[in-house]
Amino acid sequence: MLYQTTEQHEELRNKIRAFAEEEVKPIAFMLDKNNDFPYDMVKELAKMGMMGIPYEKKYGGAGLDVISYAIAVEELARVDGGAGVILSAHTSLGTYPIYAFGNEKQKKKYLVPLCKGEKLGAFGLTETNAGSDAGGTETTAVLEGDHYVLNGGKIFITNAPIADTYVIFAVTTPGIGTKGISAFIVEKGWEGFDFGDHYDKMGIRSSSTAELVFNDVKVPKENLLGNEGQGFKIAMATLDGGRIGIAAQALGIAQGAFEHAVEYSKERVQFGIPIAHQQINSFKIADMATKLRCARFLIYSAAELKGHHEPYGMESAMAKQYASDIALEVVNDALQIYGGTGYLKGMEVERAYRDAKICTIYEGTNEIQRVVIASHIIGKPPKTESSTMMQQKGPITGQRKKMIFNSGTAQERVDNLVESLKNDGYDFTIGIDPMTPITLADRVVSAGKGIGPQKNMKLIEDLAYQAGAAIGSSRPVAETLKYLPLNRYVGMSGQKFSGNLYIACGISGAGQHLKGIREATTIVAINKSKNAPIFKNADYGIVGDVLEILPLLTKALDNGEAKKQAPPAVKMHKPTIKKEASPWTSYVCNGCGYEYDPAVGDPENGIAPGTTFENLPDEWVCPICGESKAAFVEVQKEEEE
Repeated sequence: MLYQTTEQHEELRNKIRAFAEEEVKPIAFMLDKNNDFPYDMVKELAKMGMMGIPYEKKYGGAGLDVISYAIAVEELARVDGGAGVILSAHTSLGTYPIYAFGNEKQKKKYLVPLCKGEKLGAFGLTETNAGSDAGGTETTAVLEGDHYVLNGGKIFITNAPIADTYVIFAVTTPGIGTKGISAFIVEKGWEGFDFGDHYDKMGIRSSSTAELVFNDVKVPKENLLGNEGQGFKIAMATLDGGRIGIAAQALGIAQGAFEHAVEYSKERVQFGIPIAHQQINSFKIADMATKLRCARFLIYSAAELKGHHEPYGMESAMAKQYASDIALEVVNDALQIYGGTGYLKGMEVERAYRDAKICTIYEGTNEIQRVVIASHIIGKPPKTESSTMMQQKGPITGQRKKMIFNSGTAQERVDNLVESLKNDGYDFTIGIDPMTPITLADRVVSAGKGIGPQKNMKLIEDLAYQAGAAIGSSRPVAETLKYLPLNRYVGMSGQKFSGNLYIACGISGAGQHLKGIREATTIVAINKSKNAPIFKNADYGIVGDVLEILPLLTKALDNGEAKKQAPPAVKMHKPTIKKEASPWTSYVCNGCGYEYDPAVGDPENGIAPGTTFENLPDEWVCPICGESKAAFVEVQKEEEE
């Protein structure tokens, strides 16, 4: 068999390569430096008909095969890794679910403009507690009349907030794990659909990545993709194909670094000969070329299987895992060939070194790819009675009171908060230097981007004085907005706060920030978004505009006298959070003592978690001894004292 791409494939390669060299390469350095999105590049790709490469022309696509799509991503990534993933995420993640699972009406409304490049697509699955484990999805969609009400959020979403059309996954039937997840088409601009910060990433910086926030977003029933409960199936099918795109991106990044290294090694002379001819480097080059060829064959093979509607899940996982693994090896060797010169900012191999790493992480980590590959070969591991499928992950900051004041006037909400804090023993007649180091402060008032213009920092300063606290901030406020010095930002990557009282003002609650305050005794959140992650991680919270709430809170803490010097800080004990009683009624088998727990179900015998004992099929029997349902008795719950 002749393993070779067709003449049409190579014509497309030449076309995309010329475009990448002429239009993307000259601006790649500045895109990376400034964390900018290449709007003009996307527009030009749309004009070239490249935004819908593998889709039929009747839907506005180019009508080409999946290999052609992989080649396009590869050639863009060869010049800039971020450029490659923009096309990949749009084509594989934002568009494919609608193509594969949408009805004709949805395809006409959403698929056609996506394929034509008139709209940009994105895919929203990942959450703080739902990455590799999609069963941890917490975003919800509740049917109310002719629409679903969407609440929650997503993180690390490629092409956000630039994208126009989003495929979002949310829980429609709680308590049954992945079987309760559904998929929806959501449009940018709908009321309640907002975006968090554009992440400041190590690599692929021309690719925009942001958080999605949903506050009572009304999604029409007709925007349900497929049927209720099909969301997990849709997500997994989409990711199977998406892995081909990420593999192609990894290949392109590595190919570009390889070519630069070969060129440099021919020009750089040491000990009287080009370093390319020194055996240590010639062997490196030979190994790099071999790895690239192997990766390319894996990718094109998976793409060909997909294009011919053959099973390709294992092959796409292999391609993604191998291509991204060897991409790290190739860019590392390329930079080594450059030596110190390659370590300088502005060098293509330095950027490739940073761009390559993400390919081993997103669209399924390479650890997950190995799980997928192994499961195709040896089957999935047996389910056990102790399945943790239904266990809810706790908040990042540990168990909290979660007393959120969301009703009444702004003044009433503030009064309730102040009363609660005073009842907990907080004395607001004392004060500290507002520039006390975060790690030494007993209390901190922090500003997030929700504070708005820099002039509003005066509200933070006033509140910090009355609260007897030091001033802190989220990372963007210090690093991007530069309202405060870098040593004032709080988070896992900044200063960690382990004192007593932490008041977060206009901070949504990114994971790295929450990990920096997990040791705080009391966390207070003030945010206009009721679904901000910070509220799930707080003891007290006020839902409201910080510009309205902060002056009221400052006034409420003012006793009309100058603050007394605070005594040495004493760490207060966190309150004990009483564990909620299980809502389920359990039943025990009289024959063997086996206990049927509805939260777990009986997956081995097809009984989904969340199935009550009354709803078990009449033919169901004890999985241990075979007794019928009639042999089970209800477990009586102990009455609370």
